Amino acid sequence: MNSNNILSTLAFLVAIGIFFAYVNPTWSGSIAEARATIDSDNQALTAAGEYTAQQNELTSARNAIDPANLTRLATFLPDAVDNVGLILDLNSLAARSGLSLSNIDVAANDSASSGSSNGSVPAMANPVSSADLSLSAVGTYTALQNFLAGVEKSGRLLDARDIVITGSDTGVYTYKMKLRLYWLH
Repeated sequence: MNSNNILSTLAFLVAIGIFFAYVNPTWSGSIAEARATIDSDNQALTAAGEYTAQQNELTSARNAIDPANLTRLATFLPDAVDNVGLILDLNSLAARSGLSLSNIDVAANDSASSGSSNGSVPAMANPVSSADLSLSAVGTYTALQNFLAGVEKSGRLLDARDIVITGSDTGVYTYKMKLRLYWLH
């Protein structure tokens, strides 16, 4: 064999060795990982673009709603409890109706997890929380009717859950009521 053949065979073997020792592991290792990361990042960018487009669409739809209706909706189902404001509103309603309120107590409910009767709905499925407001009142039956009519016409979502009436010979009764209030969480 001549030296050119030996040299070319040796160069060929070195090239094969370099390919299997360096190029192939680099190409299938770190370069493949980099490509997978780039593909993942491109999918995330696409999802972010779709999210931004949907967010802009929803913002446009919300901006098309009459601000007065949004204010009414925020009053009807607020995003915070505001117990003090509600108690003050109920107290003024009771005063206008002729009732005298006392013993007001707020107890939170776990309505987020009790959204279904079989318990299969996950806790985050219901965005509405509730609390029971127990109160005692003294007044005439007509005053109670006026108070409940005011609660019914209230801008705030309230349910009258329980009413217990203690009788009297004077026409002034004692009432124990449980109202449920709702808010977004």
